Amino acid sequence: MLIIIHGNIKTMEGRDYEDGFLQIKDGKIAAVGRMEDCDPALLRDRKRVQVIDARGNLVMPGIIEAHCHMGITEEKKGMEGDDCNENVNPVTPWLRAVDAINPMDAAFNDAIKAGITSAMIGPGSANVVGGQFAFVKTHGRCIDDMIVKAPAAMKVAFGENPKVNYAGQNTSPATRMAIAGILREELFKARTYQQRKQKEPDMSPDFRYECWLPVLTGEIPLKAHAHRADDILTAVRIAGEFGLGMTLDHCSEGHLIVEELFEAGFPAIVGPDMASRNKIEVKNMAFKTAGILSRHGILTAITTDHPVSMIQFLPICAGLAVKEGMPPEEGLRAITINAAKICGVDSRVGSLAAGKDADVVIFDGNPMEVFTSALCTIINGKIIYYDEESGIL
Repeated sequence: MLIIIHGNIKTMEGRDYEDGFLQIKDGKIAAVGRMEDCDPALLRDRKRVQVIDARGNLVMPGIIEAHCHMGITEEKKGMEGDDCNENVNPVTPWLRAVDAINPMDAAFNDAIKAGITSAMIGPGSANVVGGQFAFVKTHGRCIDDMIVKAPAAMKVAFGENPKVNYAGQNTSPATRMAIAGILREELFKARTYQQRKQKEPDMSPDFRYECWLPVLTGEIPLKAHAHRADDILTAVRIAGEFGLGMTLDHCSEGHLIVEELFEAGFPAIVGPDMASRNKIEVKNMAFKTAGILSRHGILTAITTDHPVSMIQFLPICAGLAVKEGMPPEEGLRAITINAAKICGVDSRVGSLAAGKDADVVIFDGNPMEVFTSALCTIINGKIIYYDEESGIL
């Protein structure tokens, strides 16, 4: 058993404790509350209970990266470590992120040291349909042991990336019309397959369209790569036509169509705003976008899109969004509970509450400030990292 005492505990559940305790048992949060409500008998039982005194430090849920390619596009390995895009077929729903994630990628260690305890990882955006994302913890050697939810979303892409990729191969899609048309055709065939299967449950399964059933039933959303306003609205249009759930990933011009997005009701994952504006479709990319969407009632998370910008800078990206107008509390929510809700895993992670996974970080200040350090990172109730010089243990 592990107990954190005298911490400034930010639960992201609507109630915080300036002098609080957090009890962890069997990988789950057992209790959280005021220090005066902590059972003193537990603190005396040092044989069974490890105690961390977090006096003067912030205790909060592990940070969540809602969209990245960590371990699929590995650092400093060139093409040998790049498994992000199967860019010879525009429709590949059967591809699974878990088959390409390398947990030994150095980025996982960087994430843990920054207090990032889980991440949504998946294929890139060269294809109209890229394949299946997975939501995983950031610590482990075997990806199967790190999975929280897989599949967690189906990647689809609009705009420049599929256009440029396939126009260069002299094949479709070379236009935005073709991108939308190919996706509609795929969804139409998948829905037809679903309807036929409902009428003929003993029919032979089709591996390709079986991949779409969790999307069509609402179990997982489309994960739509879209930067430009018109591409975002095309994604909204198609999701509406088929009655699908969807997350709007990047959403770089979302602030230009905020009323339409609020009416549509889809959440947004904004970023990577720390990256350069190296494409025409990201010319209006800015840190102000996340705050504008949030203030208009759109559920918003923030992403680094690692390796487009480095995953360890995720808390700083939230800080820069706050600097540009996002309320400070929303900045923290954008990398914790909002990200968990958008990724469909908020029953397990994203806040500090009894019964949730014990993914907890102790910071020596506000993580959105550049001089703040993670002193201790706990994943599934185990201390995975701690700053030896801090004396926290």
